Amino acid sequence: MASPRSPRDRRRPPGPRPGPGLVGRPGSTGGARGAERGLLYEPGYLRPADRADILAWLATLRPLWEQRYSTRRPPPAGKQQRPLLRPVYWLGNWQFACLGYYEPPRRTRDCAVAAEPFPPVLARLVADIEPRVRRSCAAADVPRGWHLNTCLVNFYGDRQDGTRWVDVARVGDHRDFEPGPVASLSIGERALFQFVRRGAAGQPPVRGQWLDDGSLQAFAGPWWKDELLHRVQRVDDKHQLDLPPAIDGFRTRRVNLTFRYVPPADVVPLAALGDEAYADVHDYVATLAASSPHFAAALAAPRRRPDPRRADAVTGTPAPRPPPNRRTSWSGTRRR
Repeated sequence: MASPRSPRDRRRPPGPRPGPGLVGRPGSTGGARGAERGLLYEPGYLRPADRADILAWLATLRPLWEQRYSTRRPPPAGKQQRPLLRPVYWLGNWQFACLGYYEPPRRTRDCAVAAEPFPPVLARLVADIEPRVRRSCAAADVPRGWHLNTCLVNFYGDRQDGTRWVDVARVGDHRDFEPGPVASLSIGERALFQFVRRGAAGQPPVRGQWLDDGSLQAFAGPWWKDELLHRVQRVDDKHQLDLPPAIDGFRTRRVNLTFRYVPPADVVPLAALGDEAYADVHDYVATLAASSPHFAAALAAPRRRPDPRRADAVTGTPAPRPPPNRRTSWSGTRRR
């Protein structure tokens, strides 16, 4: 006997489907790679009540507009200090730009600081989204232990520059380095999301999809997530939206909540950061602490002695290498 479906399942069948707003040819990636396997798009996924709860929660946030590099020392050679293109907020763990999140080697280790848990509305939605994502992709594309324990909240809109407003509602070509499938919810104006080939500037995208207000999107697997890059090409501006929260010098017309998996071993509490990393993020955390009980408690917690086996952003110094012996061979393999 089949198990009863949830109200959402009765409205639409599970599994990957192109959905409205598809841009380009659905099969243009080639059957050998499985053109639709690993993709999920469900328009109208968010119920009105859930959408209202998310907007009410967003109004309580105080997003950060981070600088790309540490503000306490010069940026890396050949790099220039600059703010991120838009304000952000993280749940589960905060992957600070100044700890190297956007720098090679791309990884989650040594840049993920324990952050607030999901609010109840997002916890409920994630519990429904995870099985949908698993149904949409191959079992081999879901790593052991995978669950959506991290959320990046991106705010798309216009940045004030003196007396004018500059549209910064876009994201350039990139890939997400967190392991396993990625899922996202969209609120506000629709956005044109595209998959593109590496080094194919000027060529048509492999796949495009308009992400509508209230839609759910997910993608997984080596083709969609690793071999291709993705971007937000543009965001419509048809309804003069100004979504919460209030952000000085910024008007938000779209909010995207991207859910990812970060291995728990890669997440460290603020108190366990090394001296240099702690100083780099201190002012950001102090700003968050003004409106976040989690970060207020983290800032007040006594510092811990860093684990000497960890390195880079966490301890600020390389981990010691034990001398080789007959049972240990140092082959130069890079730690992830």
